[in-house]
Amino acid sequence: IDVVISALNTDGTTTLSASMPLIIEAMENEGIQRIITIGTAGILQSRTIPNSLRYQTSESKQKSTRAAKEHHEVFDLLKQSTLQWTIVCPTYLPDGKRVGIYRIEGDFLPEDGVEISVPDTAEFAFSQIKSNDFLKARVGIAY
Repeated sequence: IDVVISALNTDGTTTLSASMPLIIEAMENEGIQRIITIGTAGILQSRTIPNSLRYQTSESKQKSTRAAKEHHEVFDLLKQSTLQWTIVCPTYLPDGKRVGIYRIEGDFLPEDGVEISVPDTAEFAFSQIKSNDFLKARVGIAY
C-alpha cells in the first residue's frame, strides 16, 4: 500500500474523529506515509477573520458546526502526525455530474465558490496521489 484515501463521513456521529487516530497509527506502524482525505470547506481559513476557520465565522452558511468540528479534530490529528497528508475541502457537495473544470486554492475556498460535485471532488482527490502540490495542506475546491 502506497497511499490511503479516506472519504469517511461524520454522518451525525464521531466515526470520523474516532477512526482517524486508528488510521494514523496503522499507517505509521506499516510505514505508509501518504493519506488523502475528504474534509469540509468549514476547516479552511477564513478570508474575513484572520486566524479563524470558516466554520468559526459567518463565512460558513451551515447552521450546525458539528460536522466541521469533527473535521477540525481530524485536521489537528493529521498536523500532529508524521504523515504526508492532504485534506481536500469541498464546499456544498451535491452528487451531480462530472464537469471536469473547477477551481482549487491552498488553505482557502476559492472566492465565490458555492458547490462542487462528488465526481469532481473525487477526481481531484485521486489526482493528488501523484502530486506533491498540497502536502501537509488543506485545499479548497469549488466551481
